[in-house]
Amino acid sequence: MIKSSSCVLQMSERSLEQTQQRLIEPLTPAPDELSVLARIERRGYWLAHRMNLGSWKSLMTFFQRHIGSLWIFLSTYNLMRVHGIENFESTDIQRPVLLVANHRSFFDMYTVSSVLFRRTRRPLKLYFPVRAKFFYDRFSGWMVNFVMGWFSMYPPFFREAGEVAKRDFDKYSLRRLIQLCSEGNANVIGFHPEGKRNLRGGPYDFLPAQPGVGKVVYAAQPQVIPVFIAGLGNDLPKQILGNWRGGEKVRIWFGEPIDLAEFYKKPDKLRTHKEIADHLMQKISDLGELDRKEYAPNASER
Repeated sequence: MIKSSSCVLQMSERSLEQTQQRLIEPLTPAPDELSVLARIERRGYWLAHRMNLGSWKSLMTFFQRHIGSLWIFLSTYNLMRVHGIENFESTDIQRPVLLVANHRSFFDMYTVSSVLFRRTRRPLKLYFPVRAKFFYDRFSGWMVNFVMGWFSMYPPFFREAGEVAKRDFDKYSLRRLIQLCSEGNANVIGFHPEGKRNLRGGPYDFLPAQPGVGKVVYAAQPQVIPVFIAGLGNDLPKQILGNWRGGEKVRIWFGEPIDLAEFYKKPDKLRTHKEIADHLMQKISDLGELDRKEYAPNASER
């Protein structure tokens, strides 16, 4: 009887382990979701997907840490000013971290990633969801994703204005993003709540937050760290030369983890998602106010 009970217990444990393994297996798109993409887009997706799994992800992270972060450091070290990095470093490595940041430059998250690699000891696996146009629909985009991001610009979102058909694939990308934000040791996901670069006004002006980030946060409930970035432009040669010719200081502010418990008690609806997104954007704005107080007298209003 005891032996029989022991066998049942072992079988139950194996079943639980198998179930847990299935739960953490990386999601892949269903055939009908994948079919809406063009051939080159499908190949671009599968390439990036593979590079973000297992030993390939470890290799890409090694290159990010020792090559990618180095060239960004060499391009900004005279200008870089970082505040609150301890807020990020103290996060639980067993739970994913979602970084939510304002967006004014192509190089926002590249620069943040360099700071994380060079100024913290925390294990990191970086993911930056991206609009797929260019990065996934042509070979040159694949190369940029490889050389600049080591394929961390993933998962891709394909739908552009008027492209309703590709919404099916983006449903998969959303599920994959939620999975990355829900589970995975050392996962760090960079996200811009504004949805696109804000090319108007100054560094303390923001576009409205999009509810998509709220949907992800509500579903995954990750650790959320707000980030404010200022001083970066979109002209790469000018940005690099400014490091030696006295360009504007590059400021990165990391806030404290955001407590979102009150929102998780609300219904899983669009209104709740938008409230979460607005709350995240307010936290980013609060960091912007700290920056304004310290740097505004010497900072140009881009």
